[in-house]
Amino acid sequence: MSTKALKAVAQYIHLPSHARLPDFPFFPTLQVNMEQQQVRTRQLLPSVMMRCGTSKGLFLHRRDLPQDRSLWSNVLLSAMGSRDGDSRQLDGVGGATSTTSKVAIVSKSSRPGIDVDYTFAQVGVGSSKVDFSGNCGNICSGVGPFALDEGLVEPSYGQTEMDVRIFNTNTSREIVETIKIGPDGKFCEFGDYRIGGVKGTASEIEVAFVNPAGSMTGKLLPTGLPQETLHASSTPGMEPFTVNVSMVDAANPFVFVDAATMPKIWQSLDRNDPMALEIVEIVRRIAAVRMGLAKDEASASQVRGTPKVAVLSQAESRSHDETTPDIHVTSYSMGKMHPSFQLTGAVCLSAAISTPGTVASDIAGRQDYPTPPGTPDEGLEGVASIKIGGLEKQVVIEHASGVISARVKTREDGVEGLEVESVTVSRTARRLFEGNVLINI
Repeated sequence: MSTKALKAVAQYIHLPSHARLPDFPFFPTLQVNMEQQQVRTRQLLPSVMMRCGTSKGLFLHRRDLPQDRSLWSNVLLSAMGSRDGDSRQLDGVGGATSTTSKVAIVSKSSRPGIDVDYTFAQVGVGSSKVDFSGNCGNICSGVGPFALDEGLVEPSYGQTEMDVRIFNTNTSREIVETIKIGPDGKFCEFGDYRIGGVKGTASEIEVAFVNPAGSMTGKLLPTGLPQETLHASSTPGMEPFTVNVSMVDAANPFVFVDAATMPKIWQSLDRNDPMALEIVEIVRRIAAVRMGLAKDEASASQVRGTPKVAVLSQAESRSHDETTPDIHVTSYSMGKMHPSFQLTGAVCLSAAISTPGTVASDIAGRQDYPTPPGTPDEGLEGVASIKIGGLEKQVVIEHASGVISARVKTREDGVEGLEVESVTVSRTARRLFEGNVLINI
């Protein structure tokens, strides 16, 4: 069919010249050969953009993606603007930072006792890679509201609050979210709950990570040791060094490093200095191999999402009330310093602090925790709970943008010792837009 004839047909059926028939599972494909040349057309991807905690991401229905999961990456790279490795993501809806280049893929679940399945994707910024290896706690907090608004779960008439049971496919772990319901049966985002890093208030979303230990390795302590020393060989421009770390896997695998053992050059540099970032990446790669997440350091360099690294030190403020930080954290994500602290990091660090012998436990020097109050004061970034010997206890973590408070439930296990039962953290979320993202494949 000639170009002229195609335009005539489009005009006759009242379609714009760039229109297309739906593609993938979202629509059947229309292949048109114009003057012996393949014509690329735009494809519509139904989407919702949400602010979840201190992150922002694109929410998709599983049914709107190809059945073949190997095709997902190209779709997500195009949607977010990373197909050509653009660090600004100008050709997509990504925000050009690791905290705003995230995707949640959600579907109704067939698993007993589970409402929805959720897969997280971290889309590269400045690279054409998509990492499915771990979960994102902030983005996860938007799954319950999305499921309710999209009809994947149905409340009873007059219900004002409900639990949404979520299965995260990345970590094969269950998350239970408690969300508010408005008079219209949709998610009620309005309220007076406040989290650090987000202006204003909204309704509280309680996010409970159930049995979070061993999300990727099968164990809370993947190497069996609460603390050990990693040895880094010399590299061009850098002397060999050693660091004391705890490698912990709860919600996501993290490497917690004692800041006092970091090389002097790291301590003298700005935390975002390329040399400082390279030191952190060296530690991350070595730990990835020790944790069984990579067969060698070269392989570890190809999967930057897990494990993540957090450097720990004593908190700057040391008074004696419930909101006084117990520990300070400088966290890293995808090769850069994190602006605050990952929600899954708060889960993992809370578990580490409550595990004797870890770097986190030693630095915090915790003997007794007060029972946490209700909603934290302004500047607190969420609440989580610890039950040790039948007592509720609280961990308060200081980071670059404020503090985050966490409660953890633990129990004694005769075989494994301390076992993390659940960690519950509070977030807020807001639906920003709904419609179609135009993608080119």
